[in-house]
Amino acid sequence: MTDKFSSIKPYSDHEVNGVLNRIIANDNFIDALQSQQNQLAKFIPFSKFFLKKYMLRLIKNINSVDAYQLLYEKLIKDMISSKIDNFNLSGLDNIDPKQNYLFISNHRDITLDPALLNYAIFQHGHKTFNIAIGDNLIKDSWVSDLMRLNKSFIIKRSGNSKKEIYKSLKLASEFIGNKILNSNESVWIAQRQGRAKDGIDATDTSILKMIYLSAKKDMSIGEYFNKLKIVPISLSYEIDPNDVSKANELSIISSNGRYIKSKNEDFLSIYNGIFGNKGNVSLKICKPVNLDKDINFDSIAEIIDKKIISGYKLHSSNYAAASLLRIGFDKNEIAEEELNKAVNEMSNKVSLLSDGVRKNLLLQYANPIIQKQNLV
Repeated sequence: MTDKFSSIKPYSDHEVNGVLNRIIANDNFIDALQSQQNQLAKFIPFSKFFLKKYMLRLIKNINSVDAYQLLYEKLIKDMISSKIDNFNLSGLDNIDPKQNYLFISNHRDITLDPALLNYAIFQHGHKTFNIAIGDNLIKDSWVSDLMRLNKSFIIKRSGNSKKEIYKSLKLASEFIGNKILNSNESVWIAQRQGRAKDGIDATDTSILKMIYLSAKKDMSIGEYFNKLKIVPISLSYEIDPNDVSKANELSIISSNGRYIKSKNEDFLSIYNGIFGNKGNVSLKICKPVNLDKDINFDSIAEIIDKKIISGYKLHSSNYAAASLLRIGFDKNEIAEEELNKAVNEMSNKVSLLSDGVRKNLLLQYANPIIQKQNLV
């Protein structure tokens, strides 16, 4: 029987080793990997050959999704110990390992946002969950393959017609509902398409509407989302390794009206996000929301936003940016010595940036403070 989810679903155990070998055979993957290695490696004869050989040895005995995720788990564990000063997890008692949830998270990093939550709950007896990714990240087949190996599924938002797009979005909706309600698995999805490059966390109602597509003939909005059990997730990074590139992108869009990604840019963002220093990181798991039967999408988005913003942990970098932009905040929230040190570090960080990029970067860190102040 043909699986109607075959074009979007994560890979199954029997596909894993073949997909890994296909990725390593892709020169674009090796080129992208090589570009992030020591610059001298580019001049070593046959370095691409040896890199492929090394990768093939690494994946030789990986024949299941669990085996691949164990390898990925080690990468995340090593990253936490070496690239995060302090990883603060709270709200774990708000979820039950025996239950399935729809995790809706703010979105700052392409892969780390779901990876940190997956790692944190897996250490406490929860199963890993399915991760929603947009088709904007699958221009290179090997990027799609890597993500689908890690229990990611694809939401196809592009197509040749509105009918084709609607059909793809409904398929993703069916996949989400099927996983949570029938397959005893949870799902993670970002609250909006694309990362919050401006530091403003806001739920896009189109995400909620897409999730509801497959159920709209059977039950009310509130009834369906209560069955899915929405759990808002609030993540904050003291340092965003991609902060300058995000600010630069916003500056270019402001000047030119559009931004064109360079080759391997998504991979570079993923690489920087994992291997760049992040300072302190906080992850808050909020309580599952309980919705009225007749609630609308705007009201659900507002509830999720309040939970995420309330749970967002402000860091010294947020206060430093607000201080440099002359945005007021309660000075009792941070020690004067810590603030002065953070202001000096932030000043040095932005000193060589153009005015537009500088302002965007500072707002990226300051906007969470403004959002908290605007909470009703």
